[in-house]
Amino acid sequence: MFRLLLVTTLYPNPAQPRHGIFVETRLRHLLAAGDSEATVIAPVPWFPFRSKAFPQYSQYADVPRTETRNGVVVLHPRYLVIPRVGMLLTPFFLALSVLLAVTRLRRSGFSYDLVDAHYYYPDGVAVALISRLLGKPFLVTARGTDINLIPEKTLPRKLILWAANKAAASITVCKALKDRMVELGAAPEKIHVLRNGVDLQLFRPLDREACRRQYGVERTTLVSVGHLIERKGHNHVIDALQYLPEVDLLIAGDGEEEHALREQVKRLGFVDRVTFLGAVSQSELAEIYNAVDIMVLASSREGWANVLLESMACGTPVVATRIWGTPEVVARPAAGVLVSDRSGKGLAEGVTQLLMNLPTNAETRCYAEQFSWDETVAALGALMKDVVVGNQPEKIQGVSG
Repeated sequence: MFRLLLVTTLYPNPAQPRHGIFVETRLRHLLAAGDSEATVIAPVPWFPFRSKAFPQYSQYADVPRTETRNGVVVLHPRYLVIPRVGMLLTPFFLALSVLLAVTRLRRSGFSYDLVDAHYYYPDGVAVALISRLLGKPFLVTARGTDINLIPEKTLPRKLILWAANKAAASITVCKALKDRMVELGAAPEKIHVLRNGVDLQLFRPLDREACRRQYGVERTTLVSVGHLIERKGHNHVIDALQYLPEVDLLIAGDGEEEHALREQVKRLGFVDRVTFLGAVSQSELAEIYNAVDIMVLASSREGWANVLLESMACGTPVVATRIWGTPEVVARPAAGVLVSDRSGKGLAEGVTQLLMNLPTNAETRCYAEQFSWDETVAALGALMKDVVVGNQPEKIQGVSG
């Protein structure tokens, strides 16, 4: 049994129930294996009060300092975020916040064997900055934008590589991210590819006709899932309807682009064909996947897109942009279709191609079943145990790359 201290700004809280849920999911499956216990430090930006003038930050004012989620104690210390210059200074403010939280935990008798950081910048860098004071080895998991976008800036890139050198090991959720880290200069022998799995009990085939009635689905229908931000490309999915006159669209998620997307729908005359569902729970999402014919993901950047596996686990194939780790997820016709043209026309062509050769729901579900959490959790547990006992982590065949 080893004791884990998980450190990340990507973790759900009462103000953001789906924020970083993939980190919590991995931890939950790791703990279920019975070889570890964990405490989480999930800092949130400091903001003194609620104000409609600052909706992005004021939501953090209501986040409790401590909570218990799924039996795990989660601390939410505050850290300072300064607009515009925040990218350069945030790792240092975050490091101070984590160190103060750890100090308080130690005073209460808390101890740990390993630090598990998620997202390389600023989180992994912050842990590396205070690693000597933490006094334990640490791992960092790279998840997407922290490797495929942030290193374009010189100082963050140098700090990420420095942190990768100090870490006992790095984990990437897809081979494409490992390749990028190696390209940046990280040591390949310290990087392990441990992909995310999918909860095959939660995301499963349901009564499709009942789900379609529940969400008012009558015609061929797509769903686009994710935060309503530019990177997710919901606008391109809406544009695709111009080339798909017999197809409707559901959009699941909320975010800063909602007004612009609604205006786009009005401008194109698609008010009767597009339904905004807002933020939905995971159980609701499973019903939505079962209600539609195809899930479309038009992202410009993704490490390992969990929504693709969730949809496929429900028996619903996908159309997705050919980016980063996505070809590792959508690797056979039973999974769906990849498109290189991130535009309405390109996505429409992908949807048309898939509809012409639509796999059965059973075939898509069967494909998704190879992505259970079992193999990943076994490899993750073995890696962590090796680090704890001070051994050089060995590659895990079939999971690490």
